[in-house]
Amino acid sequence: MASTIRRIRARLLKGMFQAHAAIYEWTDGRVGGNIGLAALLLTTTGRVSGQPRTTPLVYFRDGDRYVVVGSDGAARKDPQWHRNLLASPKATIRVGRKTLPVIASVAAGAERQRLWAIGGDVNPMWKTYQTRTEREIPVVVLTPIA
Repeated sequence: MASTIRRIRARLLKGMFQAHAAIYEWTDGRVGGNIGLAALLLTTTGRVSGQPRTTPLVYFRDGDRYVVVGSDGAARKDPQWHRNLLASPKATIRVGRKTLPVIASVAAGAERQRLWAIGGDVNPMWKTYQTRTEREIPVVVLTPIA
């Protein structure tokens, strides 16, 4: 029963994320960039398919860098977008009407702790999610490429 509920939840969330991304794109970034929290669109290359995969994510800034968190609602595994970035760290982000090429890196050590503290203030749910999963939720830094 629990696995059925997880599958249904995952499908509903996937549909919501796809709709969010479509509205964001369709409105040229005018709608969807702020869902109560700042949101961007991350486009990665699928590690198996090689096809572009776009996901809306809450983010915060760290200087000129963009930071996203792979909470995936406290899922047991890291989100697909994170796995795609591990395989190919070059990606693009759309922030409002601006599209930027970026290179992704996973924050570690003191940098992760610093960014995690900032992120917890930006989106307190991330802290809650961390208590609900055994994995360390990844903090991913997206640095624009000149």
